[in-house]
Amino acid sequence: MIYSDIALNAILVAALLDLFVMRTQMVTRGIYWLTYALILPFQLLTNWWLTSKNIVIYSSSQIIGRRLAGAPIEDLLFGFSLILLTLSLWEFFIKRKPND
Repeated sequence: MIYSDIALNAILVAALLDLFVMRTQMVTRGIYWLTYALILPFQLLTNWWLTSKNIVIYSSSQIIGRRLAGAPIEDLLFGFSLILLTLSLWEFFIKRKPND
């Protein structure tokens, strides 16, 4: 399985968990998209820094080939799924927390 396949599967798993397992419906809310928009510039800056310093090197045979801020487009997919999963889990466990 190549990096692109893993990134696409990460989005699929995060969306399925959000929508059908935890039922937080985070991806359907404006707050999720606002959060993603706030985090995205920092992800791009970090991607650029890591790739420009050769701290992280991607094999061209394992990615789609398109890059943004030095990193493959697939990194945006991972960022999307990580943010979605984190916010979904946060809300899921807050709802399950017993009242103090």
